[in-house]
Amino acid sequence: MVNLGERVEQTKRDLRMETLKKILVEFDQKIMGHTEENRQSKYEKMKQSPFVFFRGSAYLFYYDVTNHWFPYHTLESRPTWIQGDLHFENFGAFHNEEGKLVFDINDFDEGYLGSYLYDLLRMSVSVVLVCRQLGYEVNKQIDVVEAYLQTYHKQMSRFQTRKDLPNTFFVTKKKANGAIHKLLKKLEKRSEAHLLGKVTSNFQSERQFVESDEIQRLSDAARAEIEKVWPQYLETVEKMNDETKYRIKDIAIKHGSGTASIGLDRFYILIEGGQQKEDLDDVILEMKEVRVPIPAYFMPYNKEFWETFSYQGQRVIMTQRAMHHQADPHLGNVTIDNRDFYIRERSPYKKKLKLEMMKSHEDMIETVEQMGRITAKVHARADADINEGILPYHSEDEILKAIGDDVDGFVHYLSHWAISYANQVEQDYKFFMEYKK
Repeated sequence: MVNLGERVEQTKRDLRMETLKKILVEFDQKIMGHTEENRQSKYEKMKQSPFVFFRGSAYLFYYDVTNHWFPYHTLESRPTWIQGDLHFENFGAFHNEEGKLVFDINDFDEGYLGSYLYDLLRMSVSVVLVCRQLGYEVNKQIDVVEAYLQTYHKQMSRFQTRKDLPNTFFVTKKKANGAIHKLLKKLEKRSEAHLLGKVTSNFQSERQFVESDEIQRLSDAARAEIEKVWPQYLETVEKMNDETKYRIKDIAIKHGSGTASIGLDRFYILIEGGQQKEDLDDVILEMKEVRVPIPAYFMPYNKEFWETFSYQGQRVIMTQRAMHHQADPHLGNVTIDNRDFYIRERSPYKKKLKLEMMKSHEDMIETVEQMGRITAKVHARADADINEGILPYHSEDEILKAIGDDVDGFVHYLSHWAISYANQVEQDYKFFMEYKK
């Protein structure tokens, strides 16, 4: 006789496995058009842990959360810029254009207009998964997520009352504490030429990229293609004092970066930067291919948004400009053969936090509190174009209205949902491991 309980569980398992397979095929094969080699490369990375699987399967996350009712969404007519793929490792250190070493969000490829809540949900789940990698019990996982959410709300309230201003708020070594403070302090010792020294060298009196497993030279035809559209890029740079600083010295293709972006072309472009001795002020730009952001496949279609940002590279750089009070002055975009790219400086100070730096539960709490403040900043900052009409209202007003007066209820709801969904991620990871055997 068939055990009814076992049959029910097997049916649930089969249905979820089928959902997982269909979404992997739809996005990685049909939409992204990955070759078999690229798919396998991506899936090998995703096998590393539930957290890496979560990073590489944002489409599964959005499929689930957009079919789930949440009581804290902003009105559909009152979206904000969202980062779109917010997780623990999309924060990091880098230099802004004023030469200040800051800790901030550093990836905007999935930027879109939508409810702020999606960023908080995705980030909260990632925090739970990171806590589990560190061996925290459930109560401590909840403590960490609640610290992130409480601090987000407190900082958003400070922006609404103008006690802080999002366009002047940033985390430097002076304002940071714990692991973030240590990271910024360590990076202070790094020279501007750090990245140049790692990936370039002087050849016959001019600096060029050095070939490695990750960096490879381009064919003459591929280089000519990029050089042909270079004037198009220069036209999209907002402030350019000296065009000679953008003279291309060398171009290489970059491999091995990212998880979700596997299969998209990424180039390093070495430009003049200035006229100092030994070319130590040369600048490395990153030119990265982008496609339609994953949230767009699951959220309401925004006609005005797509009429304004018809190119994906343009969308990414406008997201970064909207969410960063001091955006990279090298930001620009180009299109080659109907493929969209954005271009930005590859900061020599770019560095992520390593989990080994989380020596204690208190270190983790301090870290996510600062991440909560930064998340509030980018959401509040997103209405910087209020006078231009893209978001003709203050984001912080709409977000705080959606959260309501019962902040503890909001925090409790999201933190416990994050625990539940992290359990689902771990189950999906097991299904994925079976599927890819």
